[in-house]
Amino acid sequence: MKAKKKTKPKVVVVMPAYNAADTLEKTVKDIPEGLVEKIILVDDGSKDGTPKLAKKLGLDVYKHPRNLGYGGNQKTCYWESLKYKPDVVVMLHPDYQYDATLTGELIRPILDGRYDAMFGSRIRTRKEALEGGMPWYKYLINRLYTPIENTVLGVNFTEHFSGFRAYSKKVLKTVPFQRMSNDFVFDQEMMASTISFSFKVGEIPVPVRYYDDSSSIAWIKGGKFLAETLLVLFKYSLHQTGMYHSKLFK
Repeated sequence: MKAKKKTKPKVVVVMPAYNAADTLEKTVKDIPEGLVEKIILVDDGSKDGTPKLAKKLGLDVYKHPRNLGYGGNQKTCYWESLKYKPDVVVMLHPDYQYDATLTGELIRPILDGRYDAMFGSRIRTRKEALEGGMPWYKYLINRLYTPIENTVLGVNFTEHFSGFRAYSKKVLKTVPFQRMSNDFVFDQEMMASTISFSFKVGEIPVPVRYYDDSSSIAWIKGGKFLAETLLVLFKYSLHQTGMYHSKLFK
């Protein structure tokens, strides 16, 4: 009797993009050849020709008629990716901050059934983070917030602000991501929700890469993001005790 041929896993990469024309091609070229079946780029109202370049590179492009925000962009990314019935969906920022050559390592624990979600952590050592170009204030904020999030969520990660993540199809079909924020706090809601549904989350170390043309959150938006992160953690804590019910969590 012949052994059943193993089906190649279906991997879809999604890119939430806004004015990423300077870094998009470099990011796409770093994705290992033959690993990914589909690359989807959702443009959130760019003014620099990002959609045109993405089409030239052979990506599937979806355009928002107006800027919806980082979270709103990801919602479209995941909604469109699920139409391809993927085994794993990788969210990769097209700003070249994350080493896309590590995509295979990021998704392997999910494909092996050991984890349901993974992310790439840039905080292995302070020396590596700062020498890689991470601004000192971003490193400090990361270090201050990580223990708080770990304590509330009951995990022990080295960072929580990564823009290089992977989710199994089951996670994306379970967590209510359409109910989440359209703003930058979306990732924090996504992680808290994933953990609340008892999915297993892991991390791998990735290099730190900050360039002049990489994206960054402005000070006012950054402050809003940090305040909203604390609010998510507060709601999660109340939900876990039964004092408050949120539809974002199990």
